[in-house]
Amino acid sequence: MLVLKSPEEIAIMREANQIVAEVHEELKLRALPGTTTRELDQIAERITHKRGAKCAFKGYRGYPSCLCASLNEVIVHGIPSDRELKDGDILSLDFGVVYKEFCGDAAITIPIGEISAKADRLLKTTEECLLKAIDKMYEGNRLSDISAVIQEHAEKNGYSVVRDFVGHGIGRKLHEDPQVPNYGKAGTGIRLKRGMVLAVEPMVNEGDWGIRILKDGWTAVTKDGSLSAHFEHSIAITDNGPFVLSRLD
Repeated sequence: MLVLKSPEEIAIMREANQIVAEVHEELKLRALPGTTTRELDQIAERITHKRGAKCAFKGYRGYPSCLCASLNEVIVHGIPSDRELKDGDILSLDFGVVYKEFCGDAAITIPIGEISAKADRLLKTTEECLLKAIDKMYEGNRLSDISAVIQEHAEKNGYSVVRDFVGHGIGRKLHEDPQVPNYGKAGTGIRLKRGMVLAVEPMVNEGDWGIRILKDGWTAVTKDGSLSAHFEHSIAITDNGPFVLSRLD
């Protein structure tokens, strides 16, 4: 059931998402060749606890870590490990917290050292998909307007959007209704309402949109081994339009 948030609740969610944004900023600085994704996970957990919050992902449906650290062909849910980052990698960092009973959630994909021109183009296009989606988040628009613009921009640039994972509502629970697919036909679906808070998260593959889940039961990789990028913000719909809660002040 869709739960509309009050201005007071949105203000708390803003605080939660600012913690997520702060963690991302620190991880950008620490994610260097030679660093392990396990070390990044430990940094994320330390900052979260220092800010009086809890890691939203750790233990959620059995997930073992605070951070999802997804390298190269890994789309999402990459479990941190002792694997060292190397020059030319791209790393998706999906992270969430629970703060004052409300959740924050966002994701970024970052270059490690010098990356190829084609990898850089994938990152830029995926982030553009998210920004174009946010531009559609006005009261009265349809949910599918968000989905359609993501798909259109990705496919126009020669990429595909992942269909097995979607964005979602967010609030007291990490995943609430409605689901927000990254594909669809504009002008359909529910109307956007003031007080909705949505985590919109394009996942864009360099090749085909098909996925494969590894034996750990979590790690989702591109079926064809191509690169994948992931960007996410938590956004509230207000009288003044979209309010990006997870964008750092």
